Amino acid sequence: MQLRYVATMAAIVLSLAGCQRTSGGFASSPSTLPPLQAQPVGGVQSGALPPPASPQGQPGQFPDAPQQTASLPPGGAGAPPATAMDVRKEGMVGSWRVSNGGANCDMFLTLTNLGSGSRGGTRGCSGPLSLMGSWDVAGRQVNLKDRNGNVIGTLYKTSDSRYDGSLNDGQSVSLSR
Repeated sequence: MQLRYVATMAAIVLSLAGCQRTSGGFASSPSTLPPLQAQPVGGVQSGALPPPASPQGQPGQFPDAPQQTASLPPGGAGAPPATAMDVRKEGMVGSWRVSNGGANCDMFLTLTNLGSGSRGGTRGCSGPLSLMGSWDVAGRQVNLKDRNGNVIGTLYKTSDSRYDGSLNDGQSVSLSR
C-alpha cells in the first residue's frame, strides 16, 4: 500500500516539475526582453526605370490581351433579341424554376465567384443543364456554363421574372419565378 502512495507522489512531483516557469525562452514576458538596436540603412537611390520588355523582346510593348470567345447557340445569333431587357446580376440570384424540353427542374444562382463566372447549379435537370456549374452576364445575355467553364446555353430577360433562350444543342430553356 505504501508503495502505491510513493508511486502516486512521484508521478505528481514529476508532472508538476514540467509546469515550472523558466526565465528566458518562450516563457519570458515581453517586458523583460531587451529593446532592439537600430541598424544603419544604406543610401536611397533615385532614377528612371528602363521600359518594360515584352515577351517578344521589344521594349515598351505589351502582349495583346487574351481573347475570350463564347459558344453561341445553334443559329449563331450573337446579338440579343430586340425585346431583351437589361440584366442585373444581383437580380438573378436565388432559386428559379426551369422549363426545358417539356420537363421542369430547379436552378440556383449565387454571386460566389467560380472561375470566370458565379457559382450556380441545378437539381432534377437532365441533359446539358445537369452539368451546369456556373453562370455569367455579358451585356443583355446570360451565359450558363458547365463545370469546366464552357457555355452550354444563353438566356435573355423577357420580363421581370422570366428569362428565355436556348441550349447549345438547340433545346429551348426558360427560367421563371
